[in-house]
Amino acid sequence: MKNLVRKILVLLAIIPIFGFSANKEDVLRIGFQKYGTLILLKASGNLEKRLEPLGVKVTWNEFAAGPQLLEGLNVGSIDFGTVGETPPIFAQAANAKIKYIGYEPPAPKGEAIIVPKNSPINTVADLKGKKVVLNKGSNVHYLLVRALENAGLKYSDIETVFLAPADARAAFEKGSVDAWVIWDPFYAAAQTTLDAKLVQDGTNTVNNHQFYLAEESYAARRPDVVAIIFDELKKVNDWAISKPSEVAAALSPLTGLDLLTLEKALARGGYGINYLNDAVIKEQQKIADTFYDLKLIPKKLDIKSVVWIPETKKGK
Repeated sequence: MKNLVRKILVLLAIIPIFGFSANKEDVLRIGFQKYGTLILLKASGNLEKRLEPLGVKVTWNEFAAGPQLLEGLNVGSIDFGTVGETPPIFAQAANAKIKYIGYEPPAPKGEAIIVPKNSPINTVADLKGKKVVLNKGSNVHYLLVRALENAGLKYSDIETVFLAPADARAAFEKGSVDAWVIWDPFYAAAQTTLDAKLVQDGTNTVNNHQFYLAEESYAARRPDVVAIIFDELKKVNDWAISKPSEVAAALSPLTGLDLLTLEKALARGGYGINYLNDAVIKEQQKIADTFYDLKLIPKKLDIKSVVWIPETKKGK
C-alpha cells in the first residue's frame, strides 16, 4: 500500500512537468491599443461568447503603441494583437516569434506629419535641420522615411526624437520639437484640440496598412481560435463601415476622446479584414528592405516566412 501511495505521489509531481492539468485554464491574451477594431471587439463581448463553448477565456491588455505591443508578443505576455506596418518588421528583425494573420486595406490619410499652427514649416523640405518626434518603429516611421526621400532629403538631414504618443504630444505642445509624425486618433486629436497644421499625410506616399498578428506557437497550437477571432473581427468591421456614428459613440467612453475627434479619425480608416496576399506581402518586404538599407534594422528579412496560412488555404 505504501508503495502504491508513493507511486501516485511521484506521478502527481511529474504531471505538471509535461503540461497535463485537468484544471489548467485555457486563456487567450489579446493586446490592443487605444483605438481600432480590437477595442470595439473587446467592448462587444462577442469573442468571449464564441470562445466560451471551447473553454477559452479572453483577457485584454492595453499598449501605448505597436512596438510596445509586439514586445509583449515577443516576451510571451500576449498571444494576439494589432499594429501598423512597421512594428512587425522591427519585431521580426529582433527575432520575435510572430505570425502575420490578416490586414486591413490602406488608410494613407490616417497618419501624417504635423506642425504647430503658427509654424513656418509648410512642406517636408522645410524639415531640414529640424527636430521631428515620432514613436520609433511605429507605422509613421516609414511615412517619414518616404516623405523625406520624395522631398529630396536624407534621413540624416533631420534630427529624430523618439517618444511614445503621450510624451510626443507633450513635447509638441511645449515647442521642444518642430514636427510630429503621428497616427489616428492622436493625429485627429491634435487637429481638433491643438489646431495642428498638416504638412503631409500618407496620400501617394504610403499605404498605412493595419496588421493582425499572433505569437508563432499560439497560431500553430490554436488555429481554431485564430479563425474565430478573424471571423468576429470581420463582423465588427462591417459595423464600423455601416454605422460610423454608432461606432464613434461606442468608442468615446472607451478612449476618452470626443465625438468630433473620433468621427474625423474614423473617416480616414481603412475597413475590411482579409488574410494576407502576395501584393501585401510584397509591400511589407519593400518596407523591410528600406529599413535594412538605412541600417535601421540589423538584417535582411523574409516577410513571407512569417505569414500564417489558415487551415482552409493549406494544400492549395
